[in-house]
Amino acid sequence: MPKVADKEVRHWFVTGGSGGLGRRIVEHALRQGDRVTATVRRAGALGDLAEEFGDRVTEEVLDLTRLDDVDDVVGRVIAADPVDVVVNNAGFAVVGATEEQSVQQIREQLDVMLTAPLLITRAFVRPMREQGGGRIIQISSMGGQVAVPTHSSYHAAKWGLEGFSESVNREVSGFGVHLTVIEPGGTRTGFKDALTFAPELDAYRGTPVDQVRRQLREMDPNALTGDPDKIAAIVYQTTRQSDPPVRLTLGGDSYDAVRVAMTERLTALEDQRAVAESVAVGD
Repeated sequence: MPKVADKEVRHWFVTGGSGGLGRRIVEHALRQGDRVTATVRRAGALGDLAEEFGDRVTEEVLDLTRLDDVDDVVGRVIAADPVDVVVNNAGFAVVGATEEQSVQQIREQLDVMLTAPLLITRAFVRPMREQGGGRIIQISSMGGQVAVPTHSSYHAAKWGLEGFSESVNREVSGFGVHLTVIEPGGTRTGFKDALTFAPELDAYRGTPVDQVRRQLREMDPNALTGDPDKIAAIVYQTTRQSDPPVRLTLGGDSYDAVRVAMTERLTALEDQRAVAESVAVGD
């Protein structure tokens, strides 16, 4: 069996395929001649692509907050046609201080962007290992390395996804199964329109939470510099590499923000070296 990167026609499984970056990834893979199964929350969301690409595109209705449905959908997809490339893309953000977000909002963010990708990845690892390889793309963001006020639950999901993915990659890369975390910056995918704002508490007026919230409400979508079509093309190229990166930061804003965050953490770590070494058991 040819390696996944070398196969002429591959089968993709993409979550959140009806809009945003997920839609662009679906379109790009189809235009390269591959087959795609995409999950959507509303049946018929990919009707135009079905008209254009016929049976090379398949819809699966899946609400990722319904975690019990994940295994059934994945099992049905694998039984119908082995999958070569998985893209865990679905996601959203609730804006607000931690105490402003409801328990349901917190749970849904963690379900959609952490638990569901974990379960989907777990479900595909075995068949990919047994078929001799596969690619799993995890769509994170610069929010997987950087933290800002108002996004605590979102960051919990993305930071968790990144640690999970790096660990699993170390487990399965020897079998030809590779995981890559994509960290885009601000991208023109209707990001602002998709934001949900939690009810505001007066206590946060004039605080960093309030400042970030106002910036997001007043943000000009045209100020976002990321081109989703270019990102989709790079994602596709990554799946063709024999030794893909574990993390791939895309966008000048993402690169700059991640670099600052990592530099600050490294500086803080160096400052703590003496304290770190001081807890060793004495002679």
